[in-house]
Amino acid sequence: MLIDHSNMTESPSSPPNPEEQASSLVLCQLTSGQLWMVNSRRRNGLIIYKQFYAEFAGPGAAIGSFFDVNSHHVLPVGELSLVCPEDQEERQKAYLIRRQWIRLTHQLTDNPIPSQRAQMILNQFDNYFGADTVAKIPDEAFALMVGVLPQTVNTLRHGSRLSS
Repeated sequence: MLIDHSNMTESPSSPPNPEEQASSLVLCQLTSGQLWMVNSRRRNGLIIYKQFYAEFAGPGAAIGSFFDVNSHHVLPVGELSLVCPEDQEERQKAYLIRRQWIRLTHQLTDNPIPSQRAQMILNQFDNYFGADTVAKIPDEAFALMVGVLPQTVNTLRHGSRLSS
């Protein structure tokens, strides 16, 4: 089963913002307890907001199930496409990939200097998704992923130099 959120169109009865509508639909799927997987054949992902932090689930990562029941907001990155794992082997692989994405972010947060953590997450996303996609992601999302203030991300994005 494939759910493609990249081509949602607005209908007269839908909310005025198709991106918000797509996010709400994905959040409902995520918190339902069902296991989904970010399509590994696309350059896409999902920033998942928890109570005090955010996680990134990239291509191939498991989402939903017990991982994300307490999520309160999501932000699709790229042209989000979710698939339902076909069998136990695919589910197991998706769990492992989710752990890899979490470990990658954890490696960035090991740096004790907030401005360096923020710069590293910005660089990672820029290298993987490109500047146009990164520009659409709010400062708060990056900040919550690496434990810095949104102002730190904003300052780095606009070229100002932060003192370490």
